[in-house]
Amino acid sequence: MCALALVAIFMYHSNIPAVISTEGQPSDSVVIGTTTVLVDIAATSAARTQGLSGRKSLAWGNGMLFIFPKAGDWGFWMKDMYFPIDIIWADKAGVITTVLPNVSSTTYPQAFHPNAPSVYVLEVPAGYAAAHDIGVGQKIVVQYNERVE
Repeated sequence: MCALALVAIFMYHSNIPAVISTEGQPSDSVVIGTTTVLVDIAATSAARTQGLSGRKSLAWGNGMLFIFPKAGDWGFWMKDMYFPIDIIWADKAGVITTVLPNVSSTTYPQAFHPNAPSVYVLEVPAGYAAAHDIGVGQKIVVQYNERVE
């Protein structure tokens, strides 16, 4: 019998699987202050390229966390998106550097960039960041469920 354990980390972890959960059933989370967002994690180039493209919706309280191998000016666009989102960038220490609210799918092919180099990018439903007072300077904590392979 295996119990799931949560391990909080702030920096990129190279052993994160490419696909961590199935759509609609995220098992990992991001905590920002008192707010917890259940997330699917995109930690490979292919998963980051796909992102939320093609999904019909994103449940309130759910998101997608993109993890990059190094800090950079990671731009995002709304290609093949069907709903608006908030985009939240954080540096390698997990400190939020940029919050871009209510990005519409009609903005494609425009790309959006952070104010500072980022390692983490969190996408949540439009309005979620404002509803939970998520802002620049707050810290994200990524919590992974332990996996047995």
